[in-house]
Amino acid sequence: MATSTVIKQLRIGSLARFAGTETLTGIHKREIDSAYLNENGLSDDQHGDKRHHGGPEKALHHFASDHYARLRRELPEPASEHCLPGAFGENLVTEGLTESDVCAGDIYELGGAIIQVSQPRQPCWRLNLRFGIPDMSPRVQNNLRTGWYYRVLQPGIISKGDTLILKERPHDDWPLCRVLSVLYENTMDRQALTEMAALKELSPNLRQLAKKRLETQQVENWEGRLFGPAPPVR
Repeated sequence: MATSTVIKQLRIGSLARFAGTETLTGIHKREIDSAYLNENGLSDDQHGDKRHHGGPEKALHHFASDHYARLRRELPEPASEHCLPGAFGENLVTEGLTESDVCAGDIYELGGAIIQVSQPRQPCWRLNLRFGIPDMSPRVQNNLRTGWYYRVLQPGIISKGDTLILKERPHDDWPLCRVLSVLYENTMDRQALTEMAALKELSPNLRQLAKKRLETQQVENWEGRLFGPAPPVR
């Protein structure tokens, strides 16, 4: 597994509306040279949906640029045209580090900050608007290449060109590709869900998700997250 990578781009976003909608988003992020990273994210980085984006468990978003070439080949237009670094609203743009290389709870040094992998991204319906096709979010979920989030253990200034350096790996048996497989493929693997529920470095919402599946023997409904709120009944 790769244990370090250089930050090729650092990005933050300002609120704007998706074309033709009233939906606010911060996904269209611009390149910057450096920024202060605190427990809630990068200074001046904005989010249209603060309930599901940003905050202590999703302070920093990372997506592997390694995936873009494959996405360009597989996706129809206009989605394929958007598949360039930054398209998923990531704060960190890198190559050589993917969901197979990163484990839940990994602790990294980045510039003056210390960050910890908290969870993989759970794709939502805003990706459908971003890429201009109605099923972009389920496509990303199904291919298990979603990107991931960090929590901030030590705030500090981070910059383009800094090296993300692995310092601790408490769960080398839980790469994010395994977490994603349990979330979306082997959804009722009781042993894996029991282990996930006990992973204290995993975000509280995913630990609770695992516990609920074990208690109810059911998988949560993904429709609202993947396709958006249902239109009002008239």
